[in-house]
Amino acid sequence: MRGKSAGVAVRRAMAICAHPDDIEFVAAGTLLLLKAEGYEIHYMNLANGDCGSQVTSREETATIREGEGRRAAGVLGAVFHPSLCGDLLVTYEIGLLRRLAAVVREVRPSIVLTHYLEDYMEDHMNTARLVCSAVFGRACPNFETDPPRGFYGDDCAVYHAMPVGLCDRIRRRVRPGAYADTATVHDIKRRALESHESQRAWLDSSQGLGCYVSAMDEMSEEVGRMSGRFRHAEGWTRHMFRGYTARDEDPLAAVLGDRYWIDPGFEALTR
Repeated sequence: MRGKSAGVAVRRAMAICAHPDDIEFVAAGTLLLLKAEGYEIHYMNLANGDCGSQVTSREETATIREGEGRRAAGVLGAVFHPSLCGDLLVTYEIGLLRRLAAVVREVRPSIVLTHYLEDYMEDHMNTARLVCSAVFGRACPNFETDPPRGFYGDDCAVYHAMPVGLCDRIRRRVRPGAYADTATVHDIKRRALESHESQRAWLDSSQGLGCYVSAMDEMSEEVGRMSGRFRHAEGWTRHMFRGYTARDEDPLAAVLGDRYWIDPGFEALTR
């Protein structure tokens, strides 16, 4: 986890989502753009996916889905981090927060990508809440992690992805604050999602997604249309700066340049 040579700082970005395949749906393209700019990228799902089957047992399903997640992280060129709990067990509680905070302190990211705070299921929303607290706690030496890890005070920006279906949990349309142009990396993002082979039948039977890869394609294209300028895009809304970064720090904008467009209408609402 240290720099590649003495005196050379390694910039790190981390995606933390709820379940295996969530990162591929909402954040993998942006991770790949950051990787192309020299970032070390990290991949973590809080839940192990053990409820993602109507055929295999919880234990067998979790094993299958961890293997798929590791393959997907390999496609992305990301460092894989094991899950911390089972599906539907992502609750905002101190034990899980201490364990997640330990991982954040180990990685020391300056950019963290996670779920929208209002999404269609509790695992997604609680993941977002836990991530925000874990990142906030990175700089609090009196907050104990499990296992114990030293705090760090560097800035860390948190970004919230678009919710599944591009709507909040009561069906209201969501517009992001900014868009990342992911067209050039969409094929790699697609290959990473295809690593989650076990989810084809599950997502069709449980959520009516049909071809889940095509569902991701359609979401990516729709977010691109929302931007008014990109063919494929991921949408991002930057978390409040207090406790995380300087007021106007927006590292995605600084790093991605013209592959990132900030919606001025959204920004006007934040002043």
